[in-house]
Amino acid sequence: MTDHTDRAGTDREGPASRGAPFLYVVVCAAGVASGVSKLITAAQERDWEVGVLATPTALDGFFDTAGVEALTGRPIRSAWRRPGDPRPFPPPDAVVVAPATFNTLNKWAQGLADTLAVATLCEASGLGVPVAALPCVADALAVHPAYRESLARLRGMGVRFAARYTGEPDELGVRPEFDWERALDLIEDH
Repeated sequence: MTDHTDRAGTDREGPASRGAPFLYVVVCAAGVASGVSKLITAAQERDWEVGVLATPTALDGFFDTAGVEALTGRPIRSAWRRPGDPRPFPPPDAVVVAPATFNTLNKWAQGLADTLAVATLCEASGLGVPVAALPCVADALAVHPAYRESLARLRGMGVRFAARYTGEPDELGVRPEFDWERALDLIEDH
């Protein structure tokens, strides 16, 4: 991305001129979203600046919003800005959606940009920004034809996927850890 001014007249700098690359983290409403600070911390340790966008439902108690804002030093975005409002984040150098839910993946694949989070995902592909997704989808939903078709379409758009996380406990009753850092590996291998 090169230096330019957006329609609102705000200077938008590319990564070389502003220092650290900027990562958008899109958070969806799944139980594991409570651990998103692990992804943010890991990204910061790898010298990324981070801004968080969330689906409206994810903001309703799925993660510690105050803690995330303190960690990133930026407000969480969930609603579109009004015309003339400054852009709260610079343009992304990469985007991660984690956890990526059945609903968000299907809407994204179909271009149903009814939330800022999904609209951002749709736009990132059009801008050629590297995008990684960590699906958090139950087995019963993963067999739905729309889900399989959505994954194929998103892969065709260049989205990189980690293995699907179901959240199901193993034979000992232990729920596996969500592999937050895998998202960073996927975008950095891009």
